[in-house]
Amino acid sequence: MHPLDKFGYCPVCGSKHFEEHNFKSKKCDNCGFTYYLNPSAATAAFIVNERGELLVERRGKEPAKGTLDLPGGFIDFDETAEEGIAREVKEETGLEITSARYMFSLPNTYLYSGMNIPTLDIFFSCKVKEGASPTAADDAAECFWLPIADIHTELFGLRSIRRALHLFLGMAKQK
Repeated sequence: MHPLDKFGYCPVCGSKHFEEHNFKSKKCDNCGFTYYLNPSAATAAFIVNERGELLVERRGKEPAKGTLDLPGGFIDFDETAEEGIAREVKEETGLEITSARYMFSLPNTYLYSGMNIPTLDIFFSCKVKEGASPTAADDAAECFWLPIADIHTELFGLRSIRRALHLFLGMAKQK
C-alpha cells in the first residue's frame, strides 16, 4: 500500500475528493490543496572511541525491537541535522557530541503505526569526549562499545543501518 492511500480526506477542507495527483502527491478537487509526501529526515551517528570501538545500541522499541542499531532518530521541524543528531545521541546515550561531520545519506522507509514512512537517513561521524561512558535511555534498551572487527551487519535490524554499516566498514578498510 502506498503511504498516501491512508489519507482519504483533505486536511484543509475535509472533502473526500482528495485524490491522487501524481505518485508523490494528492490534490483536493474541492479546495485545490495539494499535499506532497516528502521523506522525513532522520539521523544516525558513527561514534568510534579511542580503542577503535563503535558505539551501538540495542533497540528498545519497534520496529526491530531487540536488534542492534546506531544512535540517532528523527530530526525535529525546527532543528538542523547537526542539532538533531546531537539531541538524539544525548537522549539515547547521555553523551555530548563535540563534533559531527556529515558522511552520506540513504533513502529508507520506516514502519510507524502500520505505515511505511519514507525517510532520508543522514549519517554523521561524531566525536565525544575521550573516555565517555554511555548510559542507555529513551529508545535504547542498552548501549555499548563494539570492536569494529566484531560488527556483524545482520544483527542490525534496520535496512538503512545495515547498508550504512557496509559503507562504513568499506571506508574503514581503505584507511
